[in-house]
Amino acid sequence: IHTVGPVWSGGNRNEDELLASCYRSCLAIAEQYQIETIAFPAISTGVYGFPLERAAQIATAEIQAFIQSNNSLQQVILVCFSPTAYDCFLKAVKQMMKTSLD
Repeated sequence: IHTVGPVWSGGNRNEDELLASCYRSCLAIAEQYQIETIAFPAISTGVYGFPLERAAQIATAEIQAFIQSNNSLQQVILVCFSPTAYDCFLKAVKQMMKTSLD
């Protein structure tokens, strides 16, 4: 599954929704084809300049929403290419887990 994320333009050009749509579309395709495992890089956070923390929150929110309403996926892997990306995504995942337990 291939997606192209938005270029960050300061947050004034619907970038959050465009990024969320990338995750939703990929997850919907995975569901359609009954894929059990999917891996995501930190979409748009490289040369497209999307802020890491913001991207991590969007990614985890979309994944959580999908998992709550679909059950074909058994595993979602978040691929982080730097320690900074890892820290941002780990923080977002922990926040997501805390929210789901509350």
